[in-house]
Amino acid sequence: MISRRTVVVGAALGLAGCTSGLPVYTGPEVTRIQVFKGDRRMQLLHHRSLLREYTFNLGFAPTGHKEQEGDGRTPEGAYLIDRRNPNSSFHLSLGISYPNSDDVAAARAKGVEPGGDIFIHGTPDKWAATPDWTWGCIAVTNSEMDEIFAMVQTGTKIFLYT
Repeated sequence: MISRRTVVVGAALGLAGCTSGLPVYTGPEVTRIQVFKGDRRMQLLHHRSLLREYTFNLGFAPTGHKEQEGDGRTPEGAYLIDRRNPNSSFHLSLGISYPNSDDVAAARAKGVEPGGDIFIHGTPDKWAATPDWTWGCIAVTNSEMDEIFAMVQTGTKIFLYT
């Protein structure tokens, strides 16, 4: 169980503003991301210690595991952050390693394409007040994405739950 004290201590760690561009993160390594789709809550953890927590928006059909391209769902399960895009059309973005081999096999069995390009990313102004507007991505505010991008490295484990 993560205590309130852990959240407060985590909030004080290692994120410094920078006059030119993104913040620089010097705190503990983010070893795990947990995404609770139903609660719209994402946690960045260093082992069992909570470093940051964010709310977010999902795709236009957020319930259930992503099964095919265009379904508006976000995957569920264990993945990795597999790429970083500082030039994203959605401010900044971190790629999620969907589809994995199980996702591809399940889609093929249904005769559909699994889709791809699932990201954690920022929010363009035109979507700022719209709930669950993505095509299956996880959207946070641009200032939150600045923090997340500074804190999370390629290879970080991400677990997405119902």
